[in-house]
Amino acid sequence: MHDSVFGPPSADLAPGARNAVEVCLGIQPGERVVLIADKASREVAASIAAVLDEVGAAFQGVLIEDVMARPMTAAPPAVLAALETADAGILCVQPQQGELGARMAIVAVVERRAIRYAHMVGVTPQIMQQGMRADYRLVDQLSQSLCERMPRANSLRVKTAGGTSLTATFDPALAWVKTSGLIDRRYWSNLPAGEVFTTPLSVDGVFVCDGTAGDYFGPKYGDLRASPLTLEIAGGRLRSAHSDRKDLEQEFWQYCHTDEYSDRVGELAFGTNIALEDMIGVLLQDEKIPGVHLAFGDPYGSQTGAPWKSRTHIDVLTRGCDVWIDEEQVIGKGRYLMDRFGL
Repeated sequence: MHDSVFGPPSADLAPGARNAVEVCLGIQPGERVVLIADKASREVAASIAAVLDEVGAAFQGVLIEDVMARPMTAAPPAVLAALETADAGILCVQPQQGELGARMAIVAVVERRAIRYAHMVGVTPQIMQQGMRADYRLVDQLSQSLCERMPRANSLRVKTAGGTSLTATFDPALAWVKTSGLIDRRYWSNLPAGEVFTTPLSVDGVFVCDGTAGDYFGPKYGDLRASPLTLEIAGGRLRSAHSDRKDLEQEFWQYCHTDEYSDRVGELAFGTNIALEDMIGVLLQDEKIPGVHLAFGDPYGSQTGAPWKSRTHIDVLTRGCDVWIDEEQVIGKGRYLMDRFGL
């Protein structure tokens, strides 16, 4: 048992770890896998390591604090070197302010080498026992149905009881990307998974972030149900941000004005993990909850085909979505109307 780097595994986390290794990544005996984790995530990493052992993978474990101080100002050379010869990679870390660039450098190696990769930023034991226990084959069927439908859609409408009311339109030249948990060489994925996204042509209206916000805002500000962030968007650009928490309002506005495109909606996504029912304050899982969310900043152009970039990327989540594709309602109060998808 390879428990020297991460410690002993937990039986409670074994089903989720098995889902990650065997179903999502499809790790085969003898494959070379790099498992990267920080001290805060080592319980999760230990359980994944145990399953990698079970399937007979040749894996290398890297504890970030052993090779670099936190927060990481750059991707650890030891991590990048390990990924250069790997068949698959897994990153289990808690996000810290200023580390997005380091994570992007890790992903850049993954994309260049086209290896299977699970990005588990913010993963917790709770997530391993919730989102990571989903039936990912059913999540994939729903996600695939959305991928086939959305390129023909003229518009999307989203409303919530909390005040979100917006319309989005799309560029048929840009791809809809499925990260359903069944990971292949073409698309890496967050785990837990369950997301279908694109870079929208335009978004207009009001988006009330009364759930979780992305990057380091989640750990710093937590669940925003009690102090929502109300965002006015026009032409796909952030026009105003308001919250009773003025520190949050000001920091979010500054973040979204880091560079030329930090205030542009780079991502519109469906959460498709139908095992999830309510937010827990961790973006990694919360963004997969059935509904629609947005992100300002980098559009993941290597996946969607969007021709612009940003140094920032921040997701914003809203609760209890009603969603219409053109005129047909497909989500009601945060639940997919599965019969609309033949499921």
